[in-house]
Amino acid sequence: MTEAAGGPALLAVEKVTKRFGGLTAVNKVSFAVRPGEIVGIIGPNGAGKTTLFNCVSGHLRATEGTVHVDGEDVSHSAAHHRARAGLGRTFQIVHPIKSLTVLENVMVGAFAQHRNRNKTEVRAWDVLERVDLAHRAHVSAGALTLADRKRLEVARAVAGNTRLLMLDEVMAGLNPTEAERAIQMVKRLNNEGLAVLLIEHNLKVVRALARHVVVLDHGAQIAEGTPTQVLDDPKVIEAYLGVKAVKS
Repeated sequence: MTEAAGGPALLAVEKVTKRFGGLTAVNKVSFAVRPGEIVGIIGPNGAGKTTLFNCVSGHLRATEGTVHVDGEDVSHSAAHHRARAGLGRTFQIVHPIKSLTVLENVMVGAFAQHRNRNKTEVRAWDVLERVDLAHRAHVSAGALTLADRKRLEVARAVAGNTRLLMLDEVMAGLNPTEAERAIQMVKRLNNEGLAVLLIEHNLKVVRALARHVVVLDHGAQIAEGTPTQVLDDPKVIEAYLGVKAVKS
């Protein structure tokens, strides 16, 4: 099992591969996330980022490879078991339960860990404070702006026993001001103890948040390192721009 440099891994992904018939969407990807770390997954459209996320979270079963959470092999476990082990995730397209209030939506996420309604409500209020949505607790989820729906999606992911927050393009569709608020929210959650694994197209966001970055292209892992290292890598530049980098 992989250990991240500097200590045991909270999440260890080893040679994860996902095939759909003759198509290999993810090909032998390996990386690790330590407690308290922020790791970014980047790559052009169709690189296999969300498929990899789904294999990690249990929404898809990997064809090959292993996923460990805090030393436990969850490779064959269902998504709800991995959630109980500490993985919480968002999705690219947010789908709040529009007929419920913001508070009730977060309580649904909290029920995964807390069966007592009073404890669930206390947990939901705490999470709403942390994502700066408490002032909208009694508003219908269907009345939220896109930026607040994204915050609600994060709140629902955090409300369980989450130790690793998996964010799938949580900044997509936000204007610069909204994106900056979202960056500050992620930093705050990270400072409070959550490790973060994020897929992000906005490279400015990646530089602002991630300490370590994994780059995918056509399902394969083509680079790994600090944001500066990978974004200056000729292979990464070629994958994003479709042209070979010119050496100075």
